[in-house]
Amino acid sequence: SAARVIDQSVLPITGVLGDLCRQLASRDEVVLQAPPGAGKTTLVPLAMLVQPWLRGKKILLLEPRRLAARAAAGRMAQLLGEQVGATVGYRMRLDTRIGPATRIEVITEGILTRMLQSDPALVGVGLVIFDEFHERNLDSDLGLALALQGRALYREQGDGLKLLVMSATLDGAAIAALLGDAPLVSSQGRMFPVTVHYGETVRGGQSIVEPMMATLWPLLCRPAADSILVFLPGQGEIQGLASALSKRLATLPEAQRQAVVVAPLYGGLSLEQQQLAIEPAATGCRKLVLATNIAETSLTIEGITTVVDSGLVREPAFDAATGMTRLQTRRISKASSIQRMGRAGRLGPGRCYRLWSEAQQHALAAHGSPEILQADLAPLVLQLLCWGVDDVAELDWLDPPPRGPFEQALALLGEFGATEKTAGGRWQLSRHGERMATLPVHPRLAHLLLVGVDHGLQPLACHLAALLSERDPLGQYGADLWYRWSVVNGDSTCPPSQRGWRQRIRQQAKRFARLCIAAGKQRQSPGLNEGLNEGIHEGLNEGLHEGLGMLVASAYPDRIARRRGGNSGAYQLSNGRSALLGQGDALVNCQWLAVAELGGRVGVAEDRIYSAAALDPRLFDSVLADQVQQRQQVLWDDKAERMVAETRLQVGALLLATRPLTRLSPESKRPALLAMLRRRGLDVLPWNPALRQWQARVLLLREFFLDDDNPWPDVSDAELLASAEQWLLPWLDDVDSLARLQKLDLASLLQKLLPWPLPRQLEVLAPPRIKVPSGSSIEIDYCHQPPVLAVKLQEMFGCEQTPSVANGRVALLLHLLSPARRPLQVTQDLAGFWRGSYQDVKKDMKGRYPKHPWPDDPLVALPTRHVKNRRR
Repeated sequence: SAARVIDQSVLPITGVLGDLCRQLASRDEVVLQAPPGAGKTTLVPLAMLVQPWLRGKKILLLEPRRLAARAAAGRMAQLLGEQVGATVGYRMRLDTRIGPATRIEVITEGILTRMLQSDPALVGVGLVIFDEFHERNLDSDLGLALALQGRALYREQGDGLKLLVMSATLDGAAIAALLGDAPLVSSQGRMFPVTVHYGETVRGGQSIVEPMMATLWPLLCRPAADSILVFLPGQGEIQGLASALSKRLATLPEAQRQAVVVAPLYGGLSLEQQQLAIEPAATGCRKLVLATNIAETSLTIEGITTVVDSGLVREPAFDAATGMTRLQTRRISKASSIQRMGRAGRLGPGRCYRLWSEAQQHALAAHGSPEILQADLAPLVLQLLCWGVDDVAELDWLDPPPRGPFEQALALLGEFGATEKTAGGRWQLSRHGERMATLPVHPRLAHLLLVGVDHGLQPLACHLAALLSERDPLGQYGADLWYRWSVVNGDSTCPPSQRGWRQRIRQQAKRFARLCIAAGKQRQSPGLNEGLNEGIHEGLNEGLHEGLGMLVASAYPDRIARRRGGNSGAYQLSNGRSALLGQGDALVNCQWLAVAELGGRVGVAEDRIYSAAALDPRLFDSVLADQVQQRQQVLWDDKAERMVAETRLQVGALLLATRPLTRLSPESKRPALLAMLRRRGLDVLPWNPALRQWQARVLLLREFFLDDDNPWPDVSDAELLASAEQWLLPWLDDVDSLARLQKLDLASLLQKLLPWPLPRQLEVLAPPRIKVPSGSSIEIDYCHQPPVLAVKLQEMFGCEQTPSVANGRVALLLHLLSPARRPLQVTQDLAGFWRGSYQDVKKDMKGRYPKHPWPDDPLVALPTRHVKNRRR
């Protein structure tokens, strides 16, 4: 049956199927590069089904999205004339149709990881096909890495698991190199001519709805029956454009209005709603599909001949600085723009209207960034640890996970108690972590579910996890998760448009309940009060409120929030960031919140709280006690000029309580003292002029005797501060105030920095005082460069050579003083002064100071520190 389908097909992929089959017969890895519309998704698995080497084994076909997986399975089953679940079936979250005769299983990418975890050898599977690998989703990169290692470790020689990587726009050579220089098979696509129309450049921050309407409305007014596919960045823009279209369509005649069917298509819709968007339009109608990038690949939407592309995509990006994932709107890549354009040429000649200029098209990046480089890695790290790997270098990656986000994910799992270290220092999963890994949800929700099981809150936990795993349609009613719970529980009225959502939540909660039963109970905690447990069984009461907040706080310990003050709705998060509730939100009176969903923009300090639950801080004394860190804080209070020490009870950056510390070990004080010294500088130490002179003397000799056998140490302020931990801190054990610091014997500590015989040489080479011709011993000021000798002019009579230090290497700078001790001359050339400007000084000073000698020839005069009469 499969062979007949292939023989009758005219799709371009049939031209390379023979080569592809031959390559896979001789190799275990092959890369297939085929553009959109070639037919690779449906015909390649059917062609492989009849190969001799696959006899008795299955094919796993990975698709990046549930809608694409179900559509691919349906199309292959239709070609075989069978129902889905016979030869071809699918397996995905919340939906599985597999029968005993199924040979081709179309699965979503995350399913492969779980299949490998339970059976690394994939017994019974002969071929794994990675479709649309160019999208570079986190699960596909992880699945390929695990499949490569699982095959190497657990498959017998001659029984290799074959891997086929299919891509439309990826650099096939790079993936072929990763797979051991795998052969690369290329196919031509089948795309009818598409005429591209460019628009004006859309400025950053400009709403896309207005330019989209300006382009779209003339197309809708034409008397044509073709359907239109519109690419928009996200759900908000889809709803905004749908609303604008509804108002404009209402102005048309009824027959013309009824002929246009507006169909949204995005990930938050149910599979049934998504299916409506890709089905052919009814006779006499044209379909207007408003889609995100979900419609870029894998899907053929019947009747589409026109594409209108915003050129934007909204993707999650993990912010390692805050530990949160944010949605960022950015320009699509060039490869993505080609994919979108190709949607118009699948069934016949088409048109593509781009809401950007041709110059912008040339400036687009060639490919998008792989998800592994910008995603929250907590799910990946949990699966790697479950696999037995704590070092990403042990696996082969096209792009290895970044080290920073990997370590951050490891730390988050540690907060959940999911990890522990082996005797050899390797990370592994704890028993709790092993239970988390069995649940097919994000680690945060897995931990939430298990906390609910362990504390007797399983029904609440299952409904809450279901709420948090679906997109929230009730944002207009505020952030309170309590309200959402009451809608799901039937105690609050459900908006008619969200009844399908409520039903999905209830069904998902039942599935989570079955998973929790499989995970089993680990322990019972006595910390919750009886009222909380009774609340689960008796309805909405105070105990249930506590349980809701406790479960959210358990899953999001980094998003516990406390109000900053007043009723402004401003909160501080345990991760240190700020967040705001919407104006008039019902939670604004809550002092403490457990926040589940935040949003924000890069570079903006405050995030917006989208969903949260009230939190009772008394739970930090019981069931949330493991989130409380007890830290000793020792710091120097600059106002009080003394050491302050206290024990701080904190939840992340949030302070719960403080207790004073009366006894401090020297080790606990040293960091605070060191921080104070580096903040305020060495001037806080008990320096005196003599010590500053000593410091300057040593630095002078260091400059002029640096190459000697006994080099002089660097005792500059900068170096002393940098090395204070070695020469100063050990002597500060008793210091707890500025008064005690001022009693420090600083001279003794500094002098210890000079090894013998430098102290003796210091006195010889840089003496603190020098004897001048008059017999006086004058202090040298080394704090100037060069050192200064301030001496009365009369005391230097008869001296022709300028005094010096450092074995004559440094001439002193003489400040020759008047009898009133004011500088008459500053010089390093004493002989030149006597023979030159001295005569001018003598004329000026002789009349002012007649009692002092002013000889005509100072070189033959006797030096004196006295007046004439005293001299005689």
